[in-house]
Amino acid sequence: MAVRIPIIVVPTVTKLAPDRSGAVVVGGSHAAVFPVYLVVQSGARAAVLHDAGIGKDEAGVSGLAWAETFGMAVAAVAAASARIGDGEDMVTRGVISRANALARHCGVEVGMNAGEAADRLRLAPLPSHRMKQGDHVRSIYDFPAGKRRIVCLDSISLATWQDRGQVIACGSHGGLPTLNYTAEVRPALAIFNDAFAAAENSGTAALKPLAAEGIAAAAVSSSSARIGTGRSTLLEGILSACNSEAVALGAQVGMPALELAKKAARGGRTLALKSVPVPGI
Repeated sequence: MAVRIPIIVVPTVTKLAPDRSGAVVVGGSHAAVFPVYLVVQSGARAAVLHDAGIGKDEAGVSGLAWAETFGMAVAAVAAASARIGDGEDMVTRGVISRANALARHCGVEVGMNAGEAADRLRLAPLPSHRMKQGDHVRSIYDFPAGKRRIVCLDSISLATWQDRGQVIACGSHGGLPTLNYTAEVRPALAIFNDAFAAAENSGTAALKPLAAEGIAAAAVSSSSARIGTGRSTLLEGILSACNSEAVALGAQVGMPALELAKKAARGGRTLALKSVPVPGI
């Protein structure tokens, strides 16, 4: 008897096990290149991700065409239809907004429920090969006047103990799955993408809990910066949401992200850091 291909539902693809044995993944991550890379590296066959409001330069779905280059079927759900960072909600309420050619060949259509799309993606072929991670996912912004480094990360999951107490501008959405990564590293400031129009403001859901942890956090409009690209968050982003700790640093909605990052890097308030070293994530 043939083994039925599993469908794995997760809040974020940053914590996928290394071998998913040809499964279909429904993940709450946005559908830019880096999350798709993580799905491929896990050994999955196909994926349904979140379109994060699509945003600037259609970055929220940029991973779909990229996936075709190595034979992976990928679809994305409309931001307004389901919470980002919540795979279960995507399966239940998500409506497909985009699908690459390989996904369409499996019968996935725009307007289809994400759960049905995932079931059809069981027919997808396995990707032809796994891609290597590029070296563009982490960089340091040159700011000699700063007492703290300004670090650009394409995903907050790439943060390490070396980023503790520094300023991080990342390509991640600001939904709940980012909370643990950020709280463990405890940056002086973290700037995310708001995944505009994600259901129930889920693209900024981590900001308030981070304030309770004493961590300044803000988000930029997805129409101003490319989600999934930390340098775009920093250099192009315009703030659309700020928590109380960020406001204490001088954050205001409508402010360029770079201006806030420089304020935090120059000094600002002294951040209360936990004494236990944080291992690399």
